[in-house]
Amino acid sequence: MPVDKESVVKGLSRGPGVYVMRDLEERVLYVGKARNLKARVSSYFNAPEENSRLRLMMSQVDGVEIQRTRTETEALLLECNLIKELRPKFNILLRDDKSYPYLKVSTTERFPRLSFYRGSTKVEDRLFGPYANAGSVRIMLAQLQKVIPIRQCDNNTFRNRSRPCLQFQIGRCSAPCVGLISEEEYREDVRELMLLLDGKDSEISDAFARKMDEASSTHDYESAARYRDRILALRTLQERQYVSSGQHNADVVLLAVEGGAVVFSVMKIRGGHNLGSRHYSHKNPLDRQEGEVLQNLLVQHYQNHPIPSEVIVISAVPEPQLLEDALNDIAGHRVRIKSRVRGIRSQWVRMASLNATDHLKRQLASDADHLQRLKALTELLGRTERLERIECFDTSHSAGEHPVASCVVFEASGPVPAEYRRFNIKGITPGDDFAAMEQVVSRRISRINEGEAIRPDLMVIDGGPGQLTRAQKALEENLATDVALLGIAKGSGRRSGRESLYLPGRKAPLLLDASSPAHLLLRQIRDEAHRFAITGHRKKRNASRTRSKVEDIPGIGAKKRQALLRHFGGIKPLARATVEDLVQVDGISVNLAQRLVDHLRTG
Repeated sequence: MPVDKESVVKGLSRGPGVYVMRDLEERVLYVGKARNLKARVSSYFNAPEENSRLRLMMSQVDGVEIQRTRTETEALLLECNLIKELRPKFNILLRDDKSYPYLKVSTTERFPRLSFYRGSTKVEDRLFGPYANAGSVRIMLAQLQKVIPIRQCDNNTFRNRSRPCLQFQIGRCSAPCVGLISEEEYREDVRELMLLLDGKDSEISDAFARKMDEASSTHDYESAARYRDRILALRTLQERQYVSSGQHNADVVLLAVEGGAVVFSVMKIRGGHNLGSRHYSHKNPLDRQEGEVLQNLLVQHYQNHPIPSEVIVISAVPEPQLLEDALNDIAGHRVRIKSRVRGIRSQWVRMASLNATDHLKRQLASDADHLQRLKALTELLGRTERLERIECFDTSHSAGEHPVASCVVFEASGPVPAEYRRFNIKGITPGDDFAAMEQVVSRRISRINEGEAIRPDLMVIDGGPGQLTRAQKALEENLATDVALLGIAKGSGRRSGRESLYLPGRKAPLLLDASSPAHLLLRQIRDEAHRFAITGHRKKRNASRTRSKVEDIPGIGAKKRQALLRHFGGIKPLARATVEDLVQVDGISVNLAQRLVDHLRTG
């Protein structure tokens, strides 16, 4: 029975705070913040007839918890923290599990390296970014090689080179590994690279032009041509990056909405360079106002990522001062929110809008295709209600060793990678795929019954009648016969498109046209489960093989293994090491070094 309005609203404060709505089983349905708690909570009980989703939520509400705050800013920050922690069903949750990537210059090394980096920003080396995505970093790495030829190879490769590599031959590296450039000259190149990454392009361009003229005056035409090419590469880089003068550091943020789809977009500008855009696709379960959604997503986003001094917000924000105060509190420095901009900033706004609109159109096309396939599968199973959640299971092993099972999740919006899970299979006969499938389904449904995951409408089993029967047994033992089951087995020649579908209680398989929407969806889900399973298996297998080579030797534990690998850069150079090389590592005695050499040579 839905909660009574009078019992909830009575005694509520008219001050700021956060409210948490729960159902009969104490599951969190919604978290919100309010300037006036009493007025805000009361409004939910007067939902208009056309807002069916809000009325659906309120029909499930059994209780409302209130947390008072001193200010509305505190309420906004607490709301976003609780949304991330509790993951309510009817809130928009920013699926932002990946950190932004950076360019790293390893300034602590004798010959610094330029590389891709993702991780903690508390490092001694210089980081430049953040970039919107890994693709932007890799394109930048390729472009920078043409401008300033700093090495990008890993340290193990660098230490073990005896002659220049192909990168030197094509002018993308100065070959410090074999001494073809002095340390002083290389350090000068590194200094110029960091100036470039700091946005001081004009200084670098002027320096290149001056060096080209000097080389020409001394008839060193080869060097002059080299600096000419660097100038041209720099211009190309500037054009691609939409470079502007000055030291602009800003994020351009907007919310694009169309056809029920929501795209939250952030474009990074650092040192005047456009470092790319990152887009997040969402649904709006309660049809909240765009400004409210944008405000919430902005705070969620910047709780995990660095905040520049300037955030340009294209979409309308209902309370810009509130948002600015919240971002100031998170960042620990002054953050200015701007909405009306001119000059170069207006160009950034146009670029951000075009990128977000293009992404939204692609998302809508993809969503329409996915929904069509989902509808076809629903009809195939003879259901009256659309499938909202599908889970698919697969197992992977090598001749029975290191078995791993996967569970991937698809919803009406598509795959949900944050909810993928892997299971280490234990206690079965090696190679028994039937027992492995029974175990993973049993473990998964028991966790669902305990409230750790959402109950699916359909479980897809990668396998034939044998795997399907064991999966059905697992569901029956866990009192979950309401969950539909379907098996998908590879056809003749294990070729894609010739799969057979198996349903419980039906002996003959279903054979669908390879191009049918239902078949295409099932293959997509099955292939994703297979990919996730085999990736997990390979990680487990490789870890086991690595351990067998080093840690199985008495006296070699995790710490010594890490020290050895850090010193030599990997298993292969470690295997080539002599006793004299090994004793240079802290904690490695002569006797231990000898045992290690004997083991690696025979292993």
